[in-house]
Amino acid sequence: MLKNVPLAVLVVIAVSTSLFAQQDKSKRPSPPAQAKCQFSDGKTITVDYSSPRVKGRKIFGDLVPFGEVWRTGANEATTFVTTGGVTANGRDIPAGSYTLFTVPEESKWTLIVNKKTGEWGIPYHYESDELARIPMSVAKTSSPVEEFNISFDQGGDTCTMKIRWEQTEASIPFSQKK
Repeated sequence: MLKNVPLAVLVVIAVSTSLFAQQDKSKRPSPPAQAKCQFSDGKTITVDYSSPRVKGRKIFGDLVPFGEVWRTGANEATTFVTTGGVTANGRDIPAGSYTLFTVPEESKWTLIVNKKTGEWGIPYHYESDELARIPMSVAKTSSPVEEFNISFDQGGDTCTMKIRWEQTEASIPFSQKK
């Protein structure tokens, strides 16, 4: 069937197929993931991130050092899009697209909402583009969490974002700005 196809064409097809497979983000060791929360009026918060695995490593305080800005996942920086204004621990976040970073520490975390988008994630040198640094709650999980994940718990007009990995859960409530 391919007897009459020139070798050069077959090589181009093979290389193109290989490049396409490499660009398929779902095949990465830290695949893409998404968390979404919808308020009663239909406005949403959407977080897109890459989900690394523990793979037997010590994460917080080692792979992710305490007291340093972390991209909050892997690969590209984590994105945060809200279709309506929200408030988190007294800080207003207008509708728009942002990048999320965190500063993990043993007993507290800080969420950084940054106006600069489309970043790879590290190194962090975007302080001048920060919208807010907001304190987060942190607790130990009841069991180890292998896959880094971000999720939302919804209650009334509040979407509580939870970041879980290893044996840590950091959380922060987002309320609709009225």
